[in-house]
Formats: sequence, C-alpha cells, structure tokens
Amino acid sequence: MDLIKTINLAAICTPADYNTRPLDTIYSNFIDALPVVKYCSENNKRLIHFSTCEVYGKTIGSFLPKDHPLRKEPEFYVLKEDESPCIFGPIVKQRWSYACAKQLIERLIFAEGAENGLEFTIVRPFNWIGPRMDFIPGVDGPSEGVPRVLACFSNNLLRREPLKLVDGGQSQRTFVYIKDAIEAVVLMIENPARANGHIFNVGNPNNEVTVRELAQMMTEVYANVSGEAPLVEPMIDVSSSQFYGEGYDDSDKRIPDMTIINKQLGWNPKTPLKDLLETTLTYQHKTYKEAVKRQMSQASASS
Repeated sequence: MDLIKTINLAAICTPADYNTRPLDTIYSNFIDALPVVKYCSENNKRLIHFSTCEVYGKTIGSFLPKDHPLRKEPEFYVLKEDESPCIFGPIVKQRWSYACAKQLIERLIFAEGAENGLEFTIVRPFNWIGPRMDFIPGVDGPSEGVPRVLACFSNNLLRREPLKLVDGGQSQRTFVYIKDAIEAVVLMIENPARANGHIFNVGNPNNEVTVRELAQMMTEVYANVSGEAPLVEPMIDVSSSQFYGEGYDDSDKRIPDMTIINKQLGWNPKTPLKDLLETTLTYQHKTYKEAVKRQMSQASASS
C-alpha cells in the first residue's frame, strides 16, 4: 500500500525578498520546513518536497573568462541533479540566503532517507510560468511588491511602461509551461516506486533565452494579443542594486539536464516558449487590463 503523501510547497521565493528579507527567507525555507520533514520521517509518510533550481547557484563555466571556449561545453553549464556542484556567492551577497536554505533542507531530507528510511522526492522547478502566476502590484498584490520576471514584465506591459532589464538582461534562463510541469508532478505522485529517493529537474531546456530576449518576445506577443502598439522604447536597463538593492547577485545560466526524469518517469516538456507566452499574456490582458487602468486612475487622482 502506498504511503500517505505530504507535499510541501511552502516558501518565500521571490528574488526581492531574498535580498531585503533574508531572515524571513531562511526561516521560511529551512527552519519552518524542519517540522514537516521530521513529522514525515517519524510517521512513515512519503514526502514530496518542492525545492528550487537556485540550489545549483552559479555554473562552473561562469568562472571562466567570457571568451573561453569551454564556456560553450555542456558539462560547464548544464545542471545535473546528482553531479553538478552547488556554487554560491559570498556571504555578504544576501541574495543567496534562499538557495542556501533550500539546499540545506534538501540535505536534511536526503539524510533522513539514508538514516531513517524517509521516502521522499525532491522537485527542482526551473521557472514554471503560466496564467495566475504571481501577482500584479497594486491590483492583487502590494503596490511596492516585486514579483518574478514574468509578472514584472506583464505589469510593465499592462501599464505601458518600459520593461526593466536588470544588468542588461544578459542572464540566461529556461521556462516551462505550468501545465507541462504539473504533468511531471502527477507522475511523481502516481509512481512512488520510480520517484522515491530521486531529485528531479522539472524544466524545458528547449525554451532557453536571455532575459532581454524574453522581454522582446513578451513585447511582441503582448502587442498581438492586446492590439496595442509597442512603446517606441520598450525596454530600459537598470542596475541590480537599483532594482533589488545592495547585496544582489545572480547566476549566468540555468539549463536543466532532463536525463533522470525522462528515465524514471518518461516525462518531457511539450510547450514552446512562444505558445506559452501567448496563452499567459492573453490571460493577463483579459484579467488585469481594466483593473490596472482603474488602479492607475485612482493613483493619479490622489496624487
């Protein structure tokens, strides 16, 4: 008989919070998760724990000169669950508080499995995006809030503001459609014998772009779904210290290796980036455009 399952998704997981609320971030992602892990271990409950691709930190290739040919070799940037090292920045860079807390709770879960027989699966999401992801500041979240990149750019587009590219938007990321990702999670739930004891990357390496390229794609797609012409200057560059505050740091690339999840669960992502952006931005426009107009009008009237 399958064990009763506990699925832990609780976390503080937005980059602005890592930098400005490092204590809350560490407590939420490590200290507050300890009782969940202990309870599952002591009561014979299977644990499916959501971690993050940020546990990988920086790639090995990022420490090579920018023009070094080895930076283009997959072994220097593709991230493998059971092989890739976790490389973080210095302690003064508070941005790594999230990744460090997430890595430590992963190590605890793994140790509980090794020593006490805890049955577990760890999920490492690589930028799951789609409708209803995150919040739009001033509408269904705090006006001063800074959501993740898709919602940040959506908010700019809805307000007809230039999209802000942190440090030029040169970081490279992969994006996977939420529907594809949930299919992977369902396979983990329904196949405990094949999922237990494993860490799974859940992402789409075929949807790799720089953040600048993502901004360009979103600008073009939003113009199509909204019927609004793009701004003459649709993007502006801002420094990470301006956007996130002092102490921010970042990784250059996050490209998931898909070997383990494909072998164990037969899962592969399906949705191309352009398709998922069309679906998501159509939803954002229909759901938020009028609410954003009202919020902007109220703000203007009270100023």
